[in-house]
Amino acid sequence: MVDLDPQSDVSTGMDIQVAGRLNVADVLANPKEKVVRQAITSSGWAKVHPGTIDVMIGSPSAINFDGPHPSVRDVWKLEEALATIESDYDLVLVDCAPSLNALTRTAWAASDRVIVVTEPGLFSVAAADRALRAIEEIRRGLSPRLQPLGIVVNRVRPQSIEHQFRIKELRDMFGPLVLSPQLPERTSLQQAQGAAKPLHIWPGDSAQELAADFDALLDRVMRTGRIPTAGNTV
Repeated sequence: MVDLDPQSDVSTGMDIQVAGRLNVADVLANPKEKVVRQAITSSGWAKVHPGTIDVMIGSPSAINFDGPHPSVRDVWKLEEALATIESDYDLVLVDCAPSLNALTRTAWAASDRVIVVTEPGLFSVAAADRALRAIEEIRRGLSPRLQPLGIVVNRVRPQSIEHQFRIKELRDMFGPLVLSPQLPERTSLQQAQGAAKPLHIWPGDSAQELAADFDALLDRVMRTGRIPTAGNTV
């Protein structure tokens, strides 16, 4: 995981130790392999869940790289950094801030696919449309390999007529790009995040049902990208 959001929620939620290490802001300032490796650490999740998940540590200082008009050189810095270590991993996930400024475009330039996460509300539907247009702009102008992988609808209340209407609207607008399953709103997710634990080990049926939804989405990502299902992840 690359924690590119200045809020650094990934780093907090995945229980990592940041003391004495560099972070993603250092990487964007100097995308050399030595710096990159010093900014990556093991997730605390590995203590309680099988597999290896490493994290490129987030930092509020990343906001200094999030201007509205990045240079072409700046946009390619994350790609340059990840190219030094990508052979170590099967899958790299980059968590972005909910904006279309420089950091998000930097992430897209380093990526093959983009998942747009939205909610079933009027303004979120409009934001998803803007994001897909911006992805196409980056594909045409900078990175021809870039494609939208799909739209994940989050925090769904199945009994809400408004939510069902907006999900239908998304499907009418974007067709098969709207991925299934949609993710229901669950307090168990907030509880697991607050404890910095994987949802898969959190007690309760609702946590396990939501974990199965995340597994289904991950399977879709792996199949769409034809990614092997064993190995390490950064």
